[in-house]
Amino acid sequence: MPKLRTLRLHSNNLHCDCHLSWLSDWLRARRGLAPFTQCMAPAHMRGLNVPDVQKKDFVCNGPAQTESRTCVPQVAVCPASCSCNNNIVDCRRKGLTEIPGNLPEGIVEIRLEQNLIKSVPAGAFSAYKKLKRIDLSKNQISDIAADAFNGLRSLTSLVLYGNKITELPKGLFDGLVSLQLLLLNANKINCLRVNTFQDLQNLNLLSLYDNKLQTISKGLFAPLRSIKTLHLAQNPFMCDCHLKWLADYLFDNPIETSGARCSHPRRLANKRISQVKGKKFRCTGQEDYRSRLSGECFQDLVCPEKCRCEGTVVDCSNLKLTRIPPHIPEHTTDLRLNDNEIAILEATGTFKKLPNLKKINLSNNKLRDIREGVFDGAGGVLELLLTGNKLTGLQGRMFRGLGGLKTLMLRSNQISCIDNSTFTGLSSVRLLSLYDNRISSIAPGAFSTLHSLSTINLLSNPYMCDCHLAWLGQWLKKTRVVSGNPRCQKPAFLKEIPIQDVATPDFTCD
Repeated sequence: MPKLRTLRLHSNNLHCDCHLSWLSDWLRARRGLAPFTQCMAPAHMRGLNVPDVQKKDFVCNGPAQTESRTCVPQVAVCPASCSCNNNIVDCRRKGLTEIPGNLPEGIVEIRLEQNLIKSVPAGAFSAYKKLKRIDLSKNQISDIAADAFNGLRSLTSLVLYGNKITELPKGLFDGLVSLQLLLLNANKINCLRVNTFQDLQNLNLLSLYDNKLQTISKGLFAPLRSIKTLHLAQNPFMCDCHLKWLADYLFDNPIETSGARCSHPRRLANKRISQVKGKKFRCTGQEDYRSRLSGECFQDLVCPEKCRCEGTVVDCSNLKLTRIPPHIPEHTTDLRLNDNEIAILEATGTFKKLPNLKKINLSNNKLRDIREGVFDGAGGVLELLLTGNKLTGLQGRMFRGLGGLKTLMLRSNQISCIDNSTFTGLSSVRLLSLYDNRISSIAPGAFSTLHSLSTINLLSNPYMCDCHLAWLGQWLKKTRVVSGNPRCQKPAFLKEIPIQDVATPDFTCD
């Protein structure tokens, strides 16, 4: 290599014995070519620059060391804890945490079931071109590299059931043209890319039983020209317009033998997919969005941790949450956060990412403060439930961003007063409940911005019917808004008298 300009040899375990003296001479003649090339052994020479070591110092002790060193390729062996017979490697129930390497190249079967393996790395089996069967069932696999099975054109059986797989990476089964059996049951797979099985034209049996699939993209099974048996049961299928194709496919190809059924919507729950009539598969609301993207495995389709997702409903209730969980799916229309321990709502921009949201339930938390800007981006929300919290006051900009709101439930809080800016911007609200609070006074004009109001519940509050509340008596007499006929609690001579029945002169201040 006469044109060589740079050579990096540093950070290697160079043993400076008689076999390496040539390198010292060679580097001295080419000063600067390989800087920082240092001896690592023997101990007394450790750290010395190889070109600076004198030839007489490169010595070998004894005949064993004097023999020429050669690079011997690593010999393929059977793993110590496994058994290898007839080109079958049997490593079942050995407590393995990773796939063993350096196996005999001629193996045709490897059994790794019932171990503790968590991942399948890139090219894990690529060296074993004669493999016909791989069994990785009943491990703890959650991560598989896209090229884990690359080059296995002879593989006929791949067993992956009983793991923790949530997603199959793009191209995972590409090139497995001989595969006949694929068992993916008892995992947590929540979506399948439409081209997942594109090379599996010889597949006879496919099991997706007991996963988390809510929908399947049209065309997923089209490449499976040899398929004889399909297992799809025990998946929470959303039988909307996007799953109609599957009913048609199963009717024309009666190969699904596990009895796959609809889970949602409720009207079709527990119905066998193959027996549901085509007109029953309908999309309502934003279900269309979720199902339409299923073939791409967008992260948006994944349910937040510990929450329950059905269609476009994300139910995170009763989880002892102290904040709104991150990464709520964009398709969400109904967000249930009730019965948690959320005390403060921070302006994190959560609702800017949820353009399809229609309902927010935050009832029965520990809310004492809602920061300005929390609801920015929530212009499409129609219903906000804040019942059963610890709100004491309602600041003027607390509800900013809720321009489309029609129902606002604030019952059973600790609100003591309402000022005339509290409901600014809520011109679409039709139903407002302030039932069971601690309201003693309401500022004049507090409801003037609620142009669409038809019902307001003001009952079960300790109203002080003094001069400051006289306007409310007049308003209740004139308005067509249904109010429930709230009553005075103070002063004593007006106790339990309906506010609208109190004569104007009796609203006095001492």
